[in-house]
Amino acid sequence: MSEHSTDKPAGTPAAPAAKRSRGGKPGARKPSAIPGRRRARELALQGLYQWLVGGADGGEIDAHMREQDGYDQADKVHYDALLHGCIAEATTIDAVLARHTDRATRDLSPVEHAVLMIGVYELTHCIDIPYRVAVNEAIELAKSFGGTDGHKYVNGVLDKAAADLRPVEVAARKAAQS
Repeated sequence: MSEHSTDKPAGTPAAPAAKRSRGGKPGARKPSAIPGRRRARELALQGLYQWLVGGADGGEIDAHMREQDGYDQADKVHYDALLHGCIAEATTIDAVLARHTDRATRDLSPVEHAVLMIGVYELTHCIDIPYRVAVNEAIELAKSFGGTDGHKYVNGVLDKAAADLRPVEVAARKAAQS
């Protein structure tokens, strides 16, 4: 199994500690069963939320997130890249988002804003992750942590962003589907 096999799109989680089985029925899921990159995304999302809402220092947020349950199961390299990369590149990421959102990023829900930041960061810097996986993982985060229909908004914005950030990959997928 490759290092990136945990990035395959999964079922729809009802909450961070639960997932749906193939039959669509909720099933219990132990926190340790959450794949490393998914856990890294969840922790980065929580940290970015704190940063967006409270404006805390990235180092303080990072220290706090490292104390959270399940941190030891996270892909620590990916977590560091997401949290610190999104904070460091917030202006650039927001500029990308501004081209595809219907409102200023400051007017977005902080959860959806953080999810979109993670999605754009992965689309830009994590070329080893297929664009559909990056989009689907962001959708799953929005379903787990965001508002009722926030995942639909995230999907629409990141699909448009993917076409800009990974045009060859998006075109190849569309051609293969034809």
